[in-house]
Amino acid sequence: MSENRLSPGDAAPDFTLSSDDGSSVSLSELRGRKVIVYFYPAAMTPGCTKQACDFTDSLASLQAAGYEVLGISPDKPEKLAKFRERDALTITLLSDPDKSVMQAYGTFGEKKMYGKVVQGVIRSTFVVDENGKVEVAQYNVKATGHVAKLQRDLGLAG
Repeated sequence: MSENRLSPGDAAPDFTLSSDDGSSVSLSELRGRKVIVYFYPAAMTPGCTKQACDFTDSLASLQAAGYEVLGISPDKPEKLAKFRERDALTITLLSDPDKSVMQAYGTFGEKKMYGKVVQGVIRSTFVVDENGKVEVAQYNVKATGHVAKLQRDLGLAG
């Protein structure tokens, strides 16, 4: 399976997905703002929880710098709602159950897990600029410490 990886300068594939509260969110509706779109394997797992909590803790400073944060996983909206409630998350959580958005971003495919090659969600983060172009494309990111590293990469270290 060829991986359709994005690079800086590429047009970010547009999408419309359901959020945990049932509303729809489209990337194109956020034109004029910078958007951090991150993909994670599963709500309520330790690494994904850490990453979502880090993004939530950093949301005010990211928003002050003009960024919105969208977290995308294959989980159903009901599970995302539980995740938000359990961990008091303030970022936007979106559901991609058929993984079509993940495929468009090259974030679903072969990855190594405990030494085995499996098909799954590749933890990845993209920064989309005000015009809908990819500014940063990071694949295989670590859950812990990623948000702080991203902020440094963006010159936002707090």
